[in-house]
This record gives sequence, structure tokens and C-alpha cells, in this order.
Amino acid sequence: MNQLSSPNNREMSSINIVVTFRIATELVDRITSVDPRLTVRVLMPEEGYFFRGGRPLWPGYWEPPLPEGVEPDPDAETRLQEALEQANVMLSPPPLPSDLVDRAPNLGWLQLTSAGAEPVLGTDLVDRLTVTTSSGMHVTPVGEYTLGMMIMLAKRWALISRAQVGHRWVESIIPSELYGKTVGIIGLGHIGREVGRLAKAFGMRVIGLRRSATARTVEPPVDEVLPSIDLAYLLQQSDYVVLTLPLTEDTRHLLGEAELRSMKKNAFIVNVARGAIIDEAALIRALQEGWIGGAAVDVFESEPLPPESPLWDMENVIVSPHNAGNTEIYAARTVDLFCDNLLRYLKGEPLENVVDPGRGY
Repeated sequence: MNQLSSPNNREMSSINIVVTFRIATELVDRITSVDPRLTVRVLMPEEGYFFRGGRPLWPGYWEPPLPEGVEPDPDAETRLQEALEQANVMLSPPPLPSDLVDRAPNLGWLQLTSAGAEPVLGTDLVDRLTVTTSSGMHVTPVGEYTLGMMIMLAKRWALISRAQVGHRWVESIIPSELYGKTVGIIGLGHIGREVGRLAKAFGMRVIGLRRSATARTVEPPVDEVLPSIDLAYLLQQSDYVVLTLPLTEDTRHLLGEAELRSMKKNAFIVNVARGAIIDEAALIRALQEGWIGGAAVDVFESEPLPPESPLWDMENVIVSPHNAGNTEIYAARTVDLFCDNLLRYLKGEPLENVVDPGRGY
């Protein structure tokens, strides 16, 4: 990671910010109101920035196709390069071009819209730029999603919805309750703690694994905070296992066949972290062969989830398209977080959520 130089430490009559996803005019105004030196350039697909011959120039996944009636602009790449050459700060979702640093020689700070940093790890972006994530921004939507999935799993909603589609009245479906059950949260960061808070409201026992913990402690709303060596204990105790930790080399395939077999036969998994934290082939076997009761999965080893994946058709699985953190106010939350960091940048203060390649997030 390079040493970020703030405008307080250099003469800058203007600071150029490039945004590479769609935001409303009022959100652009929110950014520019932070400081009179700021100019914001939003690269919108209808302006032709992203397309040449109908193909995307920028591999961002939030952008829709070209609007109907809008033709690809043959000068789009030239104008995109002009924007990149002027950029001092960039607000962007991953993935990003591998040659971004070379194309944007004045860029010093890249703010990602994602909570995870794995799209930039192993690239020169973290060596040559200050890169920050949006960790903490997804607390409310992902917390709500997780509790929603836990309720749906308890009430056997996957079975009920299939019965509804088939016009079948299936009285043999017996729901269960969250009350009195144990939820084991692997990763007690912002989201993990929020899941714990919500679970306590349902009368659940909450245990959680924290990477930095060295001994078992109590830290409300978590009844037991566990060190990493207690993973087996968490899996054996839990009726619901929730994954809310970052993907690193240490956490890749953290849950494999042995771990899944150690869980309760009627336990459920909710994964809102990253797909590769679970060995997906082992998870499929666990679900097919009844090692565990079921799962709600928002993230997968390969995305989009291939249509041939058995996960689509399992009656004990709820599949969602990696959208647990995405709500109607996602862009506004992103801009609010960015503006907070932008004020720090302008004052020469340390930024929040700076990516540390050594930690992997």
C-alpha cells in the first residue's frame, strides 16, 4: 500500500472524483458539497463510457445493458481514458481493470463499494494505491436477511413455497421455532454482532467465533465469544451456523466434509460471507445425504450459480443471488460512507477500512 497524500499536504486547486456506478444527481451533490475543490464525474453507460460494439469496457457488475435506443459510442474508450487520467479518487464496485493504476496515474485512493477486499488482493492495486472497503455498511440489510433466512428455514418455507406452486396442501410440514435454539456465528465483525443482537430478540442463545479471541469470554449480545480453536465446539453446539467472516487464505474452505459431518443432523447453515469459505461440493453432499438439515446460501464459489448446480432444486435449500446487502438505499449508504472517508482524506486523517494485504481484508 502506498502512502496516501492528502490535499492538506499538497497544493490542489481541484480534486477529481470518478464514480463508476449509477448514482442519482442528489447523491452527486452530496459528494460535491463536502468541499468546493471537488468535481465528480459519474461514468454512466448511456453516455457510452462502458461500451464499444455493445461490449463493456469496464467489468463492473452493477451496470445494466445499454438503454433501448442508445447506440454504443465509438469514442467511449477515449473519453473513459480521459476520465481515468484526471482521477485523484475513485468510488467503484469490483471487479476492476488489471491495468487501472497505469491508466489512472494520478489516482491515489480507491474506495470500493464492497465489504470484501478479495477482488483486489494479489493485484498491484493494494501496493500502489490506498484501497478502502465499505465494511460496516451492510450491517442492517445483511442482519435482516440473515434473521429472515433463519425464520424461513425454521418454518420450512422452501417446502411450503414449492407446495404452493404445485397447489398442494401439505399438512405434514412441521415448522420449528428459533426460541431456545443456539446460533453459532463465525466472524464477529459488524454484521456478526448485529446478527447476534437480532437473534437475542428471538430468545436464542448466541455463541460466536472471533479470530482475535484468545479465550472464551462473554460480550453481550454474544453469550460466548470463542477463539478460533473452538470451531468444532461451535459447530457441535449450534442449531444455526451463520458465516459472516471475510474470505482469506486461512478461511478458504474453512467448512469442509469433516466440519459439516460434525454438525447436528437438523442444523442449518446461512452463508452471507463468501462462497469459498465452504467447500461447495461437500455442502451439496451434506444437503443431499442429510448430514445437516438445510441451508440458505447467498454466495457461491462460482457466481452466477451455474444452472446445473443441484442447489437450485433442493427442498432444504434457499438460494439468493448475492443480494443480501443490496436494498433500495444501497447507493445512498455507499455515498454516506464515502463522504465520511472523504472528510478524513481532506483533513489528512487516517481513512477507515484500509485494506491490509497481510490480513486479507
